[in-house]
Amino acid sequence: MNIWNRLKSKVFTTYAKWKGQNFDFSSWTGRTFWGIDNSTLATNETIFSAITRLSNSMATLPLKMYQNYHIKEDDISDLLINSPNSNMTGFEFIRQLEVARNEKGNGYALIERDVRLRPSKLTLINPDYVVPLIENETKELWYEVIGEDGNRYYFHNMEMIHVKHISSSSGLKGINPIKVLSNANDFDKAVREFSLKEMQSAPNSFIIKYAANVDVDKRQRVIEDFKRFYKDNGGILFQEPGVEIDELDRKYVAADIFTTERITRSRVANVFNMPVTMLNDTEGQSYSSNEQLMRMYVDLTLMPIVRQYEQEFNRKLLTSNSRKDGFYFKFNTKALLRADTSTQAEYYTKAIRSGWLTQDEVRMKEDEPPIGGNASKLWVSGDLYPIDLDPKERKTTLKGGDNSEKEQEKQVFRDESVQR
Repeated sequence: MNIWNRLKSKVFTTYAKWKGQNFDFSSWTGRTFWGIDNSTLATNETIFSAITRLSNSMATLPLKMYQNYHIKEDDISDLLINSPNSNMTGFEFIRQLEVARNEKGNGYALIERDVRLRPSKLTLINPDYVVPLIENETKELWYEVIGEDGNRYYFHNMEMIHVKHISSSSGLKGINPIKVLSNANDFDKAVREFSLKEMQSAPNSFIIKYAANVDVDKRQRVIEDFKRFYKDNGGILFQEPGVEIDELDRKYVAADIFTTERITRSRVANVFNMPVTMLNDTEGQSYSSNEQLMRMYVDLTLMPIVRQYEQEFNRKLLTSNSRKDGFYFKFNTKALLRADTSTQAEYYTKAIRSGWLTQDEVRMKEDEPPIGGNASKLWVSGDLYPIDLDPKERKTTLKGGDNSEKEQEKQVFRDESVQR
């Protein structure tokens, strides 16, 4: 049976009416059930930094809908890119979805559809309230969502955007990366707490030596008098005859804590599959350019994530017929790989002269408006003719002949260049 027919027969009534006798989805909107609880991220700034880096990277990547390499716009692309729901922009939607994926191992967004079954709203759901299930008869994936009222609601997998980390053999839920880091997180937390206590006890520590023995009561009176005198005189001390006062030298930050931080950064980088340099650890790292570092980050870290998002959007927001007609969503990862100005200029020059980019395409890559005409045509060096021009019609360099003919040919080329 066609997937859309199954959806109509099984869950259409749920999507057509968000209020019913036994359910009321509208009461969930704006409550704590929706959205992501980020309290866990406050426990470790290294994990917070990694998740911030990943979520911001995904949210800033340009996202477009294409049809056979040409940008297309309709209500579905506008929904995903600009306004997934009444409370979020496209940037915030992608970022929060990615935060949930990295914090909980899974990110969920419910696809709300209109009467024509076209997507009309995308709403984030807290992963703690979602359980993937396999239906016994059809063996298809469904999602059980627990509402605030305690009722359970079921949605077919085509109605739920689900991005996740790698999963176990069942493949239904992604593994929570923060749980994988629990030992490293506990160790890092213990070291920080110990160092904090050391720092708090470090100031104003002294050794007082008396020439004679003193009893317990007198010793206590000496200590209290010493503390009072130190406080009342702004830290200035007077050393009495027969008394030696030595300040106890303590370091605010132990040397071992730097090693611990490096180990923590390395473990976090491994779990989130990202270069440790992205967590501001540059020791032992060498990159000839920022472009090389970003290429490594894009290739090893972002591309698997980007591919997962693209396939979820293409499969669940576009119909099968739309995909057959060449429609697809695509992130532009090249936005993170821009080189320096001279390298970029050389790249564009070769692209234009080799006939695989037009001048207008280069302008659009630099956020300049196209000018049309010859600038929208492909050219090849020879020097620079429209790529569809018959080679017999191209002007060739004269061998011999008078200088006037050569000058005329040069002038023609110059004129053509000006027109371009």
